[in-house]
Amino acid sequence: MAIATQTGEGDTGQAGTGRRSASAAGSASRPRKALTIGAVAKILSQEFDDISISKIRYLEDQKLLAPRRTQGGYRLYSQADVERLRAILRMQRDEFLPLRVIRQELATGDFTGARRGSEAAATRRAASVDAPVATLTLEELLDEAGVSEGLLRELQEFGIVQPERRDGRSVYDETDLEIVRAASELSQFGVAGRNLRVFRTSADREAALLQQLVGPALRSRSQARRKEAIENLESLAAVCGHLKHLLLVRDLRRLKGD
Repeated sequence: MAIATQTGEGDTGQAGTGRRSASAAGSASRPRKALTIGAVAKILSQEFDDISISKIRYLEDQKLLAPRRTQGGYRLYSQADVERLRAILRMQRDEFLPLRVIRQELATGDFTGARRGSEAAATRRAASVDAPVATLTLEELLDEAGVSEGLLRELQEFGIVQPERRDGRSVYDETDLEIVRAASELSQFGVAGRNLRVFRTSADREAALLQQLVGPALRSRSQARRKEAIENLESLAAVCGHLKHLLLVRDLRRLKGD
């Protein structure tokens, strides 16, 4: 209707149709309006319940997003920025990928999830209760994690990393690798191995709680019941992790003073 009112009074019906077609084509090719950070949060909240303006800003601080800014410093997001952010959030929620791996995935330019590197697949296995994980030697672990033997020794001393002993040698798995990588990132902020004991203690208590809930089923002679117990264990672990994250966010929000 708005296009029709812009048509001149002397135009024929055919000419009017031509003008409407041209106008429609122009609208289709015209770039979509840039969005504010609040508008982006509202759009993504339909899929991600925990999205917030502060989380979007945090991802930008981590160099995962780079929206353009006005002269006044306001962020403006394009549709490409929104899709990039959507991909980041999905990789966090669905694949439990750390930001380091997400950054590598984004560098490939593939946001569809159709292509994932072997490192990302290893990360998903490392975070799974039931998935078979590959083993690594001491040298392989140090090379893959990019850490010093001193840091690894410290993590083992405080029980953060607990390798198996096979034929007199220490053997690590992909979960150990991801633990070491996370500890290495924290060490850049001055977090030492002894400071990580709080995580070790918390994990032990959570494991003990879940053992009470599903332990009998895990020891069942029924294969179907054991399979169901493992699935429940995965689900419970995810819920516990989510709850722990929410409790942490709440305390940090209070620390921030909001």
